[in-house]
Amino acid sequence: MPIAALDRYWRLSRTPRYSVLFAFPLLVLYETLAALLPRTATRGVRNGADVLLKSAFASAFGPSGPIVFGVVLLAACVYIVRRDMRSSGGQLQGAIFAGMLGESILLAMAFGVIVGVITARLLGAFGALAIAPVERLSWATRIMVSLGAGLYEELLFRVLLVGALGALATRVFGWRPRVSVAFSVITAALIFSAFHYIGPYGDTLHLQSFVFRWIAGLGFSLLYVWRGFGIDAWTHALYDILLLAT
Repeated sequence: MPIAALDRYWRLSRTPRYSVLFAFPLLVLYETLAALLPRTATRGVRNGADVLLKSAFASAFGPSGPIVFGVVLLAACVYIVRRDMRSSGGQLQGAIFAGMLGESILLAMAFGVIVGVITARLLGAFGALAIAPVERLSWATRIMVSLGAGLYEELLFRVLLVGALGALATRVFGWRPRVSVAFSVITAALIFSAFHYIGPYGDTLHLQSFVFRWIAGLGFSLLYVWRGFGIDAWTHALYDILLLAT
């Protein structure tokens, strides 16, 4: 690929219009599977970040809270895409989406190697990695949860949390941009890892799995800052599917 074309892809693929539209199929696939799979197959399992976000709306709006959340989420997506389309004056190109999918697949495979190697080097003396078993869940349920992780965990822990922590560090603490980014990335990754041990389906806390998830959280936070929400969300979803398949 020529340098000019690569640079153009690099810039366009992280713009809001491409990022949001690229992530949108994750929402459709996750919610479709969650609605169609029988409760006996899913055992009531949903992605934790999905439950947390919808529960917050349920607290404010009652039983209609999840519907309100869905409407707000879709309205935000439409607004972001339309605003970016108007400001750029450009049209969408299918080749950009194809490149984003290929990049996400490669990044997901790379994450599996990099996170595993770093964790093994840091925790080699502490024994095998302990992650809660998922064999009790059907493959369709595992895929559903993985898609939800890519969408909702990245929305909660990267878009909202990294963004909020970065704003806090910059506007309240007065830190320089690089320091603010480092603070938001590290802190959000710690919270992301801790989140997996909360609730009825939370894992048993082990040092190995906590550090493993913290390192993964660092990677996803950096990827979000570097490549945007769309590629980050798909990389996370595909990474989780690969992790469950091994």
